[in-house]
Amino acid sequence: MISATGVHKTFRTGKIEVHALRGVDITVHRGEMVAIMGPSGCGKTTLLNCLSGLDEFDEGEVFIEGTNIRQMSDRRRTAYRAERMGFVFQTYNLLPVITAVENVELPLLVSGVAPAEARRRALAALERVDLGNRAHHRPAELSGGQRQRVTIARSLVNDPAIVWADEPTGNLDSKSAQDIIDLMRGLNRSQQQTFVIVTHDAAIGEQCDRIVRMQDGLIIDNGIADPTESSPVQPTLVKEA
Repeated sequence: MISATGVHKTFRTGKIEVHALRGVDITVHRGEMVAIMGPSGCGKTTLLNCLSGLDEFDEGEVFIEGTNIRQMSDRRRTAYRAERMGFVFQTYNLLPVITAVENVELPLLVSGVAPAEARRRALAALERVDLGNRAHHRPAELSGGQRQRVTIARSLVNDPAIVWADEPTGNLDSKSAQDIIDLMRGLNRSQQQTFVIVTHDAAIGEQCDRIVRMQDGLIIDNGIADPTESSPVQPTLVKEA
């Protein structure tokens, strides 16, 4: 599903350079639920953004479903994200003036799906996250956990190959956070939905298939107990300069 090799990303501000990613290799198989964890500033979100095509990177290759996203034009990469990826963010990113179902159907309408079909699929997505009875409520009328469920429904509405989640429980209380974890794990198990989740939440990591740990722009642990066994990910070797 995801195969990345030698990914480098440097942020430059004047004479200051920050090496956010320093040669990252990672592979994720279809149907895996993978957590990316590490201290703040280690490059977790930057890696997610580079893998998903939200950010460009300086060196390396990223293949999604066998397609090299670095070789895509900006327009094609944007279209590919809309067609094959879903996103869940800490801040929900819901439009406050429209209802839950309208928020969920919006990416379909932007992609040219007919309104009636977009509404049908949006309602079905809300049912999948147990929120069908709140479809016509606006975000302000929903709890934090319910708003995140709307966000997850929106991420699923285009039947994506991958759902990327960046701190999906960061704004939630412990009960709502557990509900969201249970929902994502349930979707992963019942529908073989691939999730890549950036998180500080140990409870999420414990329920994923494996935890990829980062430090200083490098993967220091790919979550495989015995790297000599056949596995989807080869260990990243860290070498001193």
